[in-house]
Amino acid sequence: MRQKRESQSNLFARRPKNEIAQELEAVSQVLDANPEILTLVYQDLVGLKNAATGRTGLTAEQVLRCAFLKQYRQLTYEELALYLADSLSFQAFSRLGEEQNPSASTLQENIKTIQAATWEALHRLLVSYAAAAGMEKGRKIRLDATGVETNVHSPTDALLLQDGVGVITRLLVRGKELRPLPAYRFADHRRAVKKRVVRIRDAKKPQVRVQAYRELLRLAAQTRSYALEAIAALSGFVGERLEMTFGAKALRDRLERAVGLLGRVEDQARRRVLQGEKVPAAEKVISFFECHTDIIEKGDREPLYGHKVFLTGGASGLILDCLVRRGNPADAAMFMELLARQEEIYGRAPLKAAADGGFASKENLCRAKEQGVRDVAFSKRRGLSVLEMVKSLWVYKKLKNFRAGIEAAISTLKRAFGLSRCTWTGWEGFQQYVWSAVVSYNLAVLGRWKMAAV
Repeated sequence: MRQKRESQSNLFARRPKNEIAQELEAVSQVLDANPEILTLVYQDLVGLKNAATGRTGLTAEQVLRCAFLKQYRQLTYEELALYLADSLSFQAFSRLGEEQNPSASTLQENIKTIQAATWEALHRLLVSYAAAAGMEKGRKIRLDATGVETNVHSPTDALLLQDGVGVITRLLVRGKELRPLPAYRFADHRRAVKKRVVRIRDAKKPQVRVQAYRELLRLAAQTRSYALEAIAALSGFVGERLEMTFGAKALRDRLERAVGLLGRVEDQARRRVLQGEKVPAAEKVISFFECHTDIIEKGDREPLYGHKVFLTGGASGLILDCLVRRGNPADAAMFMELLARQEEIYGRAPLKAAADGGFASKENLCRAKEQGVRDVAFSKRRGLSVLEMVKSLWVYKKLKNFRAGIEAAISTLKRAFGLSRCTWTGWEGFQQYVWSAVVSYNLAVLGRWKMAAV
């Protein structure tokens, strides 16, 4: 694995006439101006493949540029592979050689190797580059929070019970491929479960729905009992080959995890449907596959299933900082941490800060003033007077209008850079996805700024 190709193709030999190609050329210049970025990416990619054998593979530079293209144009890996093979602008930007035609699986393997901490470090380098270029000094900031969904379906109890039965049954079927044959028996209830789920969905009368739930819970309990028998049979299992022994252990661990989750889903369904109890959000299972998912509730809106992301924007339109948090922390509880991170990035506190009303509190205002922030404007006063926050009503109005600009950045991140829903798996994958979207957005902003400066 190398940082970059020894001999690079002539980038954009003919000046492109369409707007997208011109933006890509400007972004390419930004990346070329920050060669230390490649070192960070290279460190994650080292060891992915043996450099002494097989094909040469993608360089760190090519992987980073392909990752940007994926987020910048909201492409799947299959679409990205097609565009890299078919588009001259994409080929030039990604600096792929004539003999290179990476597949979707190769692109996915390489891009997802870049860790969330590396994306954050890349972000810090770009923010420093913007400061050195005089584009963004971080003297005036705006704060807001948004929810980003994980890739889960609506977490109704019926669908979660169906997921649990499906996961356990697939694992039990896989266990029967081991040799010698493990001593457990089971029945496949997936079809019967699906019928009950459809009946629950279409039920017009409460008693029909409750009866379908009783039958669904009975089938789930039977499936869980099969899994417990299989776990006992797989404990101490010795296969005909060594890999079968290790496979049995991994299968047993996955069954234990699925049994635990299904038991919790059964409990919450029984409490909610049969006993009429309201189950607290902290006790609910949201998904069998994305177990890290949180329930984000905000006012009268529909709950969002994912994680809360806190963003700090600057006057240039750049996202100066991003913070991903588990649970559903209150905005006010995060205000001082976001300010402290700005002081870490720039070595000083900002002079002006504008934030959404959820961040407002008397304590936050006092502590921000103590840190050197001269004017702090919350979009909702929450008992604070204008003159407590800023030096005049005119300044308050200007900062309040300035804060609204981060709504446009969030909208762009969600619509154009895929931040509305994370399609990568796991908690680490969620952080990688969010940071890759933010870094790609900032690269696009820097590229457009560079185009305007010419």
